[in-house]
Amino acid sequence: MAIAHLLSIPFMLIFLNHLTNVASTKPTTVQTLNTNTEFFNPKLPPRTISSSKRYEGSSDLVNLRYHMGPVLSSAPINIYLIWYGKWGVSQKLLIKDFLLSISTTDRRAAPSPSVAEWWRTVSLYTDQTGANVSRSVVVAGEYSDLRYSHGNALTRLSVQQVIANAVRSAPLPVDHKQGIYLILTAEDVTVQDFCRAVCGFHYFTFPSQVGYTLPYAWVGNSGKQCPEVCAYPFAIPGYMTGGGPVALSPPNRDVGVDGMISVIGHELAELASNPLVNAWYAGEDPTAPTEIGDLCEGLYGTGGGGGYIGQVMRDRGGRSFNVNGRKGRRFLLQWIWSPVLKACAGPNAMD
Repeated sequence: MAIAHLLSIPFMLIFLNHLTNVASTKPTTVQTLNTNTEFFNPKLPPRTISSSKRYEGSSDLVNLRYHMGPVLSSAPINIYLIWYGKWGVSQKLLIKDFLLSISTTDRRAAPSPSVAEWWRTVSLYTDQTGANVSRSVVVAGEYSDLRYSHGNALTRLSVQQVIANAVRSAPLPVDHKQGIYLILTAEDVTVQDFCRAVCGFHYFTFPSQVGYTLPYAWVGNSGKQCPEVCAYPFAIPGYMTGGGPVALSPPNRDVGVDGMISVIGHELAELASNPLVNAWYAGEDPTAPTEIGDLCEGLYGTGGGGGYIGQVMRDRGGRSFNVNGRKGRRFLLQWIWSPVLKACAGPNAMD
């Protein structure tokens, strides 16, 4: 959502009872260059709380409308990363490789289905002038807040104070006001509503806090706090273990960061299409909009819905993914609502 990314899969599943994995050995010949990859369709617990068809990508209940606000159409989209707390070098590189994969269109560098093809759905959204969301993304600056300038327990307001501190301290380029901020908190940092109701959120800065209005997104590393909630399906609730439920293996062997990347993708897609909470969303309340990521929560491939995440891929090592990135990286990203198809879409679609 614009104000908060409600716990995508696990927010609805945290109360549920069981998980069944269904695998097939059908080899891929088109979706990836790795012939040792196989498709499978992991089953999620049945939805017992809601009869909503959002997971199935149905369009009958969707009223996504444009509210005349801007989208991130300027190329490139400059992302200014703020690393809050202690981060490993390999973790930083993994996240940056994902972000840079959005612009990697060379199929030799990132075979189909790729992150760039996944972002192509986001780029279909336009503003009132007809300008599309940009397909070009760069990491334009970074700042590491190693001293936890606002402690290890943040509120939504203090997240903006973290941005203000970074702006004052970091050697950001002079054009930093033309980009977006991405605040990533380490696994020992708690954030208001984190794990309980949100895994990430996006909004815009207040002039009273930062000095100007600029879109930003926050995502937390749930690796130690609530991987079964915010890194699902790479981790599962304890009550689901001991006789059948099996977590999917993360594509980069880091449950917390691999889980984060799916949330980062969700938030960036919504931030790009609804940066000031007055562009693309469904519903009449801009403080609680349903956005292009929300409409496809829980869907990762063809055949999703009815408790299934859809057809995704598994490599020879058993790690699950649905898109390829630069430097041989692989990621599991949820699908995004397409304004053309009027349905959820992703580059790993089998039909």
